[in-house]
Amino acid sequence: MSVIRWDWVERHAGDIAGMLGQHVALTGLALLCGLIIAFPLALAAVRWPRLYSLSLVLTGILFTVPSLALFILLIPFTGLSMATSLIGLTIYTLLILFRNIVEGLRGVPRDVSEAARALGYTRGRRLIAVELPVALPVIVAGIRIAAVTTIGLVTVTALIGQGGLGQLFISGFTLHFTTPLLVGFVLSILLAVSVDLLLAGVLWWLTPWHRGRSA
Repeated sequence: MSVIRWDWVERHAGDIAGMLGQHVALTGLALLCGLIIAFPLALAAVRWPRLYSLSLVLTGILFTVPSLALFILLIPFTGLSMATSLIGLTIYTLLILFRNIVEGLRGVPRDVSEAARALGYTRGRRLIAVELPVALPVIVAGIRIAAVTTIGLVTVTALIGQGGLGQLFISGFTLHFTTPLLVGFVLSILLAVSVDLLLAGVLWWLTPWHRGRSA
């Protein structure tokens, strides 16, 4: 007897594709919103070190809140909507992104920044043209961790009517049917691995100096 009912998969291929699309959309939007919040916060923390500890504690506390509890707390304000899922998922990206952006920028050698300043670079130009490229490996490492973490957390939002591939887990458990469980499990893993490899490839493409060094 086959573990997976392929006839069921074929009949529900359109629904599965839609769930996968929602999973990708929620993950991408959460990462984007997380970067929009974490990046300026990290820049401020690098410039004013006292802000770093406060921001780290705040994002750390938010990260430790159980995911289901957080979504339930948000429901009275945003309902059973995509906004509830997106807010919760974004919150869980902040600690990872904030910490890695700060560490990446702090890891830029002082002599590199001083050389750029001596060449007449403004603060903004130094950041964009010198400091960010040097810090990119650490920053992208944080994005990769946040992406994989978020892909896993998206499934939890199925409990509030969202969840992408998480809806397959709900269906499988409700119907005591292994096929949607296995499909959701395999697709979630493939998505996480694909996104991680994609981000690694983007970093490889954006940092040719590292390619030359490793060669």
